[in-house]
Amino acid sequence: MGFLLRREEVLNVEQLQGMLDDSPVRAAQAILIAAKEGVVDAQALLGQILLEGRGIARDEALALRWFQIAAQGGHLMARNMAGRCREHGRGCAIDETAAAREYRLAADAGLDWGQYNYANLLATGRGVAENPQQALALYRQAAEQGHAKSMNLLGRYLEDAQVCPRDLEAAVEWYRRSAEAGDFRGQFSYAAVLADRGQVEAALAWLRKALAGGNLKFLRTAHKALAAASDPQVRALAEAYRQRAVSLS
Repeated sequence: MGFLLRREEVLNVEQLQGMLDDSPVRAAQAILIAAKEGVVDAQALLGQILLEGRGIARDEALALRWFQIAAQGGHLMARNMAGRCREHGRGCAIDETAAAREYRLAADAGLDWGQYNYANLLATGRGVAENPQQALALYRQAAEQGHAKSMNLLGRYLEDAQVCPRDLEAAVEWYRRSAEAGDFRGQFSYAAVLADRGQVEAALAWLRKALAGGNLKFLRTAHKALAAASDPQVRALAEAYRQRAVSLS
């Protein structure tokens, strides 16, 4: 049976997202129709489902093409995603210089994810000249927009006095905001500060949240840090981190 969608129904990206949850294959058909009709949000969403293989055959090269089409139509997240594809070689050869260009355009337009991703390249000198001061400025801009990962990194700069004066209280506040916004690294950073201040129960609660949400790379690194912790309750969580890392590997 064909699936017909009226023009007014494809203009709402929230509708398309809801359809994906209910029926991925039929939703993908609707998104494809909307994308071909020129609905920029649908073009960006089509790129995402092609990248994930959600309701449609995975095709990373085609995903990148649709991200580029949406980006040309002014969709900032699609611009950012085109950068992600180029940075990680999804649907194309790895090209960090091209990724940096895409991120910079998104960042200059005010997109928090673009600011974060461009800052990551600036901080490490990948695809662009290393510039930690500019990286810090971009992390701050993204953090002030509520970007959880940038909040944690801003806290790290402030705690470690990286290209800025040390301000531990400001760092702790950014860690707290990152943790509350759901970033597992922010949760771990905030827990570390709480543990150092003797607030062990609160630290344990945040460490458990980070354990539940953390990815494999994070869990492996965090396991080593926890195993060396001075507090026995904190140290006891190291094994849970190790076990979860094993389950994800």
